Amino acid sequence: MNPLISNALKKDLELYFSEDDLSRNLYYTASLPHDLVDCKLKLKDDLLLAGLPYFVEAFRYLGDTSLDWDYFKKFEGKTYKKDEKAEIHFQLPFAIALTGERIALNLLQHASSIATYTSKFAARAKDKGIAILDTRKTTPGHRSLEKYAVRVGGGYNHRLGQTDLWMIKDNHKSFFGGVKEAVEFFRSMKGFYTPIEVEVHNMSELEEVLSLGIRHIMLDNFSPEEVKRAVKLKPVGVSFEVSGGIRLSNLDDYLIKGLDAISVGALTNGAPNVDISLKYNR
Repeated sequence: MNPLISNALKKDLELYFSEDDLSRNLYYTASLPHDLVDCKLKLKDDLLLAGLPYFVEAFRYLGDTSLDWDYFKKFEGKTYKKDEKAEIHFQLPFAIALTGERIALNLLQHASSIATYTSKFAARAKDKGIAILDTRKTTPGHRSLEKYAVRVGGGYNHRLGQTDLWMIKDNHKSFFGGVKEAVEFFRSMKGFYTPIEVEVHNMSELEEVLSLGIRHIMLDNFSPEEVKRAVKLKPVGVSFEVSGGIRLSNLDDYLIKGLDAISVGALTNGAPNVDISLKYNR
């Protein structure tokens, strides 16, 4: 495994395994046999597989050094059909397989669910030249995994944290006394390379934001008809993103020429689960 990946995930895995608290029953942990078992990862749904770095590193965290990332990486990001009954075969010591399987599978299933769901949005938006973005509506403790899965699924990361981009929302405008005042506050942060995006809720706000020279604008809860009116005002060099209540069922209504991106919180907080299991034999 790439040592950079191992080091990057070490802190997260420490948190994940702390929930199982292996030290509570050291006699049990010390008694588990280390005989090698033949493992098979069974892909039991239509899915896009994502999260294998987390899956592999979960077992390596417990002390296994046999899993070869060069073998596993050829499966990452691939699409599988339920009727294919696809399997990935490898070996592990029984003690490590048993101790790590639930956490490893939880991470793999969650990432694959998000990647699979994201891919459905991205495939429909691609021909229109519109990027599908995630949001910060992520599960606490799992942002790295969820943002990674979106990328594997063909989506883009909106921002990894608050300070990647100054995003002015309705609460900022309410507190500072308006759009102009909120923009002035964030410009005073002196983030030379930190862009500002402003969330607007109607055409009047849009016109005001454009007059302030903002280059990134989110059209929040705009109807498709309102988006069509908005893009007619879009200057060269300005990006328009739409967000709010967009699902697969209404996505096509928002694939509008002139729109640059659509952000979807449901990518990370509403992806349907996919079914993956791990079986092993002596």
